[in-house]
Amino acid sequence: MRDHIWQRVVDIGNYILRSRATVRDTAKVFGVSKSTVHKDVTERLPKVNAKLADEVKKVLEFNKAERHLRGGEATRQKFRREPIERMTEARHATSEGVD
Repeated sequence: MRDHIWQRVVDIGNYILRSRATVRDTAKVFGVSKSTVHKDVTERLPKVNAKLADEVKKVLEFNKAERHLRGGEATRQKFRREPIERMTEARHATSEGVD
């Protein structure tokens, strides 16, 4: 495998460990797909640095366990915003119709 790939694998592992980032966030930072990040940390990283791979695996398992909470919070925030936006739109539409 090419040297730049091995370097990316180690860089991704260190980034996830340092920032506690998700696979999706890491993929955005490194400009690669989520599949590439996942393959890098689950298949390639253990071959390069087993200790780092174990630590990264713990972070990813934590993120996975917490995933449903993050999704729930995003949905909760969405529905908190929507009624306010609908009220604002309704007032705006009513004021436009009355002249």
